[in-house]
Amino acid sequence: MAAPWRISDVRVIEEYTISVRFLDGLEGIVRFKPGFFRGVFSHLVDPDQFRRVTVVNGAVTWPGELDLAPDAMHQQIRQSGEWVLDN
Repeated sequence: MAAPWRISDVRVIEEYTISVRFLDGLEGIVRFKPGFFRGVFSHLVDPDQFRRVTVVNGAVTWPGELDLAPDAMHQQIRQSGEWVLDN
């Protein structure tokens, strides 16, 4: 059985904000603040690039193999309903 913290669905709901659903049914929001868009993630400040988000192997992923840790995301969303990424 797959880990319950794996992502099953992701969608952009507003600029720099995504909605995620996990295999265990938990749902929540991930908000990206300006400080997040540095280093390898800097090109995602372009809204067109940001909207290219998808799920690959249970993780929120963008082209170029950029992804976010689904287990950390699950833990934060379980606690507060959202995960805010700033840096």
